[in-house]
Amino acid sequence: MNKPLRCAVLGALALLANTAFADNLNALIQAAKKEGELNVIALPHDWCGYGGVIAGFKAKYGIKVNELNPDAGSADELEAIKANKSNKGPQAPDVIDVGLSFGPQAKAAGLLQPYKVSNWKTIPDSVKDKDGYWYGDYYGVLAFEVNKDLVAKTPTDWSDLLKPEYKNAVALAGDPRAANQAIQGVFAAGLSQSKGNVAKAADAGLKFFAQLNKSGNFVPVIGKAASLAQGSTPIVIRWDYNALADRDTLKGNPKVEVVVPKSGVVAGVYAQGISAYAPHPNAAKLWQEYLFSDEGQLAWLKGYCHPTRFNDLAARKKIPQDLLSRMPDAAAYKKALFPTLEQQEAYKAVITKQWDSVVGSNVK
Repeated sequence: MNKPLRCAVLGALALLANTAFADNLNALIQAAKKEGELNVIALPHDWCGYGGVIAGFKAKYGIKVNELNPDAGSADELEAIKANKSNKGPQAPDVIDVGLSFGPQAKAAGLLQPYKVSNWKTIPDSVKDKDGYWYGDYYGVLAFEVNKDLVAKTPTDWSDLLKPEYKNAVALAGDPRAANQAIQGVFAAGLSQSKGNVAKAADAGLKFFAQLNKSGNFVPVIGKAASLAQGSTPIVIRWDYNALADRDTLKGNPKVEVVVPKSGVVAGVYAQGISAYAPHPNAAKLWQEYLFSDEGQLAWLKGYCHPTRFNDLAARKKIPQDLLSRMPDAAAYKKALFPTLEQQEAYKAVITKQWDSVVGSNVK
């Protein structure tokens, strides 16, 4: 086949593919609009810019979004699916957003249905299920969020948190027996204490928090922007994007400093999935199409998150410079550890099962 003819054939095939995709998307949009609603869970508006993401979806498609339990942890989301298997009302989640290790757990329990978004090929293989049951959407690194009105000297590494000057100051942003963010916080502390030994990090992290608790530095309260501002949790171990969003929201009252620790830098990927019992399956699929579209992925950057399709967007020069300039120092990401799924499963089991016996602090 000569070159002009080959180009013409390829062009025609591309046109057909684009036409087929447009037809399929239009059909999905109509089916979703007919359902008229979408039930989401565990999506605080200040988490990764979800307030803007939800508003964008509603404005674009005119679909009502029912927001369930914004402060739920990943384990709570799976329990919500289990508890509402026969419920077709607004309390039954259509979709979930969970820590990466909870994706395989949900699939194994039969809680998810497969769906591959149109941009499936541009999602890295390492953060998606090959059959489409779950797929990573965004990531960040764990950081220290510090109330500078109350904390004179900012801690720069995990070992600093044990110092007497941080008495009654340090909190996790969740319950480490159920919330992915808190589990990763314990692991990150342990990774620092074990000098990067992943196999020993879970045990080291539990011992670190036991010591933190015994010294009176650990506060058994789930750290949030409100508790940080009120002074009950002056230092919160939190995903960088949440901490940076809090800094913007609080507008200097109090002054907030966000620091990525010198060691034990852990990156966390969160994954999307559609409930096997979704009351609005088409709206759920359309939600995923929106989240993984260029528009949806750029919305994560507005919320200080790195979208999983970042490399694809960058290669196509689709990322505005003003969004890139708002992101944390790239050096923090270069030294970050991205735990494998197998590693996450292993340390999650240790931390969730042994927190009570080793640390003995009821976080709530």
